[in-house]
Amino acid sequence: MKITRIDTHLTELANRSIPYVVVHTDEGIHGVGEPFSCGPDGATAAAIHDFAEWLTGRDPRDIEGLYHLMYAGGRFPGGSVVNAAISGIEHALWDIAGKAAGLPVYRLVGGKARNRVRVYQSLGGDTPEEAADDAIRLIQTYGYTALKMGPLPPGWHQMPWNRVLRETERRVAAVREAVGPDIDIGLDPHARILEIGRAAQLCDVVAPYRPFFVEEPLRPENYEALAKLSRKVNVPIATGEMLYSRHEFRALLSHHAVDIIQPDICITGGLWEMKKIAAMAEVHYASVAPHNPCGPIATAVNVHFSASTSNFLILEYKADEGRRADIVDEPIKLIDGYLELPDRPGLGIDLNLDALDARPGRSWHRPFLIRPDGSLAYQ
Repeated sequence: MKITRIDTHLTELANRSIPYVVVHTDEGIHGVGEPFSCGPDGATAAAIHDFAEWLTGRDPRDIEGLYHLMYAGGRFPGGSVVNAAISGIEHALWDIAGKAAGLPVYRLVGGKARNRVRVYQSLGGDTPEEAADDAIRLIQTYGYTALKMGPLPPGWHQMPWNRVLRETERRVAAVREAVGPDIDIGLDPHARILEIGRAAQLCDVVAPYRPFFVEEPLRPENYEALAKLSRKVNVPIATGEMLYSRHEFRALLSHHAVDIIQPDICITGGLWEMKKIAAMAEVHYASVAPHNPCGPIATAVNVHFSASTSNFLILEYKADEGRRADIVDEPIKLIDGYLELPDRPGLGIDLNLDALDARPGRSWHRPFLIRPDGSLAYQ
């Protein structure tokens, strides 16, 4: 079996331009993948185009070798854009391998460690009352046993810090009171705090409400700072969505900086790299809660990873309604807050190319958060 071509379909999904990948072979088997769109729009798609020239004519089932070719073939280690491009292609290679073998991908990477995959969804709402109402809606509609929320209030970057702490406590308290003691609540300040002391104050404010984890309470680049924070506070700390190689996770874990890592299977090089990262985490007594804000192909790849990984904790997920569901033939089923394992060969899901191409990608960036003095706050 040989790769004959690699196509990308740049489509708009949830305000982002995602370059979905289709790898074709001479035996009529194709595979699909989803990279994260990092950096300028079109950059990831351009990297995929270059890799296509390297991979055409090679056996798609040689996944380890093809990964190494893409990662090391350019001599200089790639950053987030290159690793995202590798990820999307790698997903498609596993899809092909599973289809060729007649097996779901999780059967090729260790088999089942669990029968279904626990997921959580992030809630919305600007006010504490709106956040509490949305939490109840999500639980009643989808059966979630865990949720996540942004604890910082809207406009936090223009408030005095003590007010931020007060408003944060109001938001978290309202949601905890609404859902009761048994629903897990993750908190995500989105890496918007620079100082260890302020991050510790935030963690202390929310600690009485027993958060499932506090995600990215600090910027992720300084592992020593994260380790110092972890030793100061009484809440589980999580990070990892902005790290994109096993080498970064090795450094993070060697500092015992977090309790939970959150690698993104669409940035870290794909499924096989995620398995390697998870194995490192396990020997450091850390669990894995993958970052997954993307579309249904990313979710499918994550389900195969999660099903076959013993130290998996929980998966980020957004119920596939409307646009997300339209771009695939059959979304993974969500039942009572858990995703079912697909039984079809490969990833068990395929792209609807007509739906993809009907909504082409567009330029987008996060809103810039400007402080009262005119400086940029962390996004």
